[in-house]
Amino acid sequence: MREHTDEAQEARISPTKIRATWDGTGSVEDASRAFGLSRAKGYDLVRRGEFPCRVLRMGRRTRVVTASLLRVLESGEPEYNASPAGLCTPP
Repeated sequence: MREHTDEAQEARISPTKIRATWDGTGSVEDASRAFGLSRAKGYDLVRRGEFPCRVLRMGRRTRVVTASLLRVLESGEPEYNASPAGLCTPP
């Protein structure tokens, strides 16, 4: 079991790498890895509106806001979307 934990830690994406390689948004898979979560757990949290940083739904695509991800990684304080799965409600 110890080896699995070490592998998960090594698989994490650092804020430095995110700044150097990401544009304005990133994939749920990569953001989940930055938090040390599995892909399935990341999408489960997105679906429930509980992913720790802001998420955008664009048609069938789901993207994570890079600036929000970095703020959460650095502060440890989550930034949840106002509504589940990043869906905006009309005014």
